[in-house]
Amino acid sequence: MASLPPRDGAAAAPRLLIVDDHEIVRAGLVSVLERHGEFRVVAQAGSRAEALAQATRFVPDIVLMDMRLPDGNGVEAAHEIREALPDVRVVFLTSSVDDEDVLAAILGGASGYVLKQTRAPALIATLKAVARGESQLDSAVTGVVLDRVRRMATGELRDETELLTPQEQKILLLLAEGKTNKEIAAIVFLSDKTVKNYASSIFKKLNLERRSQAASFVARSGRMNPWTTGPKETP
Repeated sequence: MASLPPRDGAAAAPRLLIVDDHEIVRAGLVSVLERHGEFRVVAQAGSRAEALAQATRFVPDIVLMDMRLPDGNGVEAAHEIREALPDVRVVFLTSSVDDEDVLAAILGGASGYVLKQTRAPALIATLKAVARGESQLDSAVTGVVLDRVRRMATGELRDETELLTPQEQKILLLLAEGKTNKEIAAIVFLSDKTVKNYASSIFKKLNLERRSQAASFVARSGRMNPWTTGPKETP
């Protein structure tokens, strides 16, 4: 794992990478954050591929991530960044209040979810909380999350995992949490190779192309509990 570059006293502020495909949005965020003085923007990116490259190069403390990117989505980008740099925290700054997006972000390990209509002081407060190791969810999407969890619990959402065996469902949830094959193998008491075979079977059955898509799928699933490892039991 890459280590943080050395810092002097003047550079002790949390280091930020801003990811948004609109240059004017990035410029506005840089202006707000640098004017505030408690954060240092070390890099910007306008795509998923560029986000991973810039994160690897600059190793920020926090990535401020948009949900929609021209070459993928922010959840996939967050997965890739956190796989390479597990200590980096991700805060989503997006206009999406879609329940799938919110849950996919949470399952993907996001430390914060903020809507773009949020005023600057609230964004600053969220970033400060995340820098302290806390998690923050925009109050405007809290109801969305609670409603989604309620529908999952009552079985109102259609089961999208019928093609998977119980073992595959468990491994899918672990993949959605961003765990590696080695980590999953230790949890389910299987070999790395067997886990890899299970993952290939899961991707084929669910028509997924990348590991990072697992979190988005789990967020769409109505019969899988995103808060625990393993499929939710039905009566």
